[in-house]
Amino acid sequence: MEKNERYLEISKQIVKNIGGMDNIQGTAHCATRLRIVLKDDSLADIDKLEDIDKVKGAFIAGNQLQLIFGAGTVNDVYDVFAEYTHTQNMSLEDLKAESAKKQNPVQAVIKALSDVFIGIMPALLAAALLMGITSVLGGLEVVKTHDTLYAINRLVSLASNGIFAILPMAVCYSAVKRFGGNPVLGMVIGAIMLDSSLANAYQAAQGTVDVEVIHLFGLNIEMVGFQGGIIIALMMGFVVARLDRFFNRVIPDVIKLLVAPMLTVFISTVVLFTIVGPVGRILSNGITNGLMWSTEHLGAFGYALFSGIQQIVVITGLHHIIGAVEAQLIASSGTNFINPLMSVALFGQSGAVLGYLALNWKDLKARELCIPSFCSTLFGISEPAIFGVNLRYKFPLVGGCIGGAAAGIYVYYSKLTALGFGTTGVPGMAIANPAHHGYINYIVAHAIAISIGFICTLVLGRMWSSDDKDNDGDNKEMKIETVEDVCTSDTNVFYAAAEGVVKSISESSDQTFSKKVLGDGAVIFPEKSGIVYAPCRARVSLVYPTGHAVGLTRDDGTEILIHCGVDTVNMNGEGFETLVKEGQIVNAGDVLVRYDIELVKERGYSPEILVIFTELPAGKNVKINEHNASKNDKMAEFV
Repeated sequence: MEKNERYLEISKQIVKNIGGMDNIQGTAHCATRLRIVLKDDSLADIDKLEDIDKVKGAFIAGNQLQLIFGAGTVNDVYDVFAEYTHTQNMSLEDLKAESAKKQNPVQAVIKALSDVFIGIMPALLAAALLMGITSVLGGLEVVKTHDTLYAINRLVSLASNGIFAILPMAVCYSAVKRFGGNPVLGMVIGAIMLDSSLANAYQAAQGTVDVEVIHLFGLNIEMVGFQGGIIIALMMGFVVARLDRFFNRVIPDVIKLLVAPMLTVFISTVVLFTIVGPVGRILSNGITNGLMWSTEHLGAFGYALFSGIQQIVVITGLHHIIGAVEAQLIASSGTNFINPLMSVALFGQSGAVLGYLALNWKDLKARELCIPSFCSTLFGISEPAIFGVNLRYKFPLVGGCIGGAAAGIYVYYSKLTALGFGTTGVPGMAIANPAHHGYINYIVAHAIAISIGFICTLVLGRMWSSDDKDNDGDNKEMKIETVEDVCTSDTNVFYAAAEGVVKSISESSDQTFSKKVLGDGAVIFPEKSGIVYAPCRARVSLVYPTGHAVGLTRDDGTEILIHCGVDTVNMNGEGFETLVKEGQIVNAGDVLVRYDIELVKERGYSPEILVIFTELPAGKNVKINEHNASKNDKMAEFV
């Protein structure tokens, strides 16, 4: 099947399992995910979506259905899906607008805060990186004594301080733009916050400067600047945008250009010094003091608690608000202890993915899912790992949280901090604070996180697997690791080629099969999905061009024909996808074919799956285990 045809089939399966075309409001994609806004989220069948080829995970977050395909693949899938659903001309911003219509107030606030910092993030990352460079260079004697090196370091230092000197202005500008106002007016208010005629906020707090006090209608107003006032700048951005939109709506066009901006700037200035400024200072101080209190009084426990649960917060989407807290922390203290904790929390989940992969290495689907997810975590992207693996199978999430918590303790005792925020994982090392051997401690902390996450996931996974065996095997995914091992050691056993009701082939609706003309075997009546698995380790000896039949040959001479549906050759491959090729070696549990059960029924054919032993070793007969089988149950054995 050609790539576009394959993606078209994927698109059809997605549409089928999200309630049809009529339930789609819009589509777009990011670096790794296809994003779909649905009219009714409840119509999305997450389990079936996760079973679709190439889909590494499916979840609903931020009022969007997000299907993880991975970098590169998502672009190709989107092109075909958008054309199929007639949503080609929708941008990610358009999708965000559609999504925002469904958000509750809390979600809207969190999303808005995230959007504000996206615009200024490049400047913050550049400044943090430059600050790390100048910190290292400044400690070298050769830099201090060499004119050119000193000059370079001096310029690097100047460049690193630029964004932090005007950060409230940048935040206010970005906030006004995000909330729909004229961003230039936000820049003006930001400049007022930092006006040189006002007493410097830091000096005023230390009592080293005289503060002018004015009286407005009996209200005493201290003329103090708002250096480091990130929370205040966010609040003012919202105020300026609302005032700007209001005055542009109510003032006549003939005087709007002159009057609307004037009223917006003046009223915003009054609100800044009378309401938002005082309230914002209380809020900012409360956040900063609360964080500092936690580091002083909760110590290592506080760090472990934060890094242990941070990735669980990611699942809720509340992590977007942390950026504002980090910015305020840097403005107030000059460093950021939250960023390393977020980074090791992510690497704990990274180790958990590796642990799950180790437990299920023989499963092709697990490798396809885990390897790209792990690579994403290295660069600070945790969603594929969280939603595609760890949350999906539960115990890796726990193992990852333990790994993050253990590394958080190390972060505390090593005094590891960051000089910026917005990036974690391997790129996050660039903004690590060099103080206290910061770079070395950054590496060690992440090594702890990934190692503990890996080990705990292995331990929990084996415990989980043991519990499943004791409980008659409720967790199908964890049984995958033992299927091939058993099959390799016991060549007399064959496992279910699909999930459904297993009967003797004599129960087939087709007389050719039921009379065992081609050989003895089993018929499986699938109940949920049309996923066909290899029943044993074998070589693929036949792949029928229409995809509805696959032949397998074992080393002992056993030949097996797996036939999907009755008379489905007449469908000419429509609804069928073969995932193996001739000559390929497959293990028990590997996916051979996916087919659309409902489409087969619509065309008037039986979707039953025939597993026919066309050639048996000398002296062997087949005994069928008739029952309602899951993927890893015994289907047949030699007698």
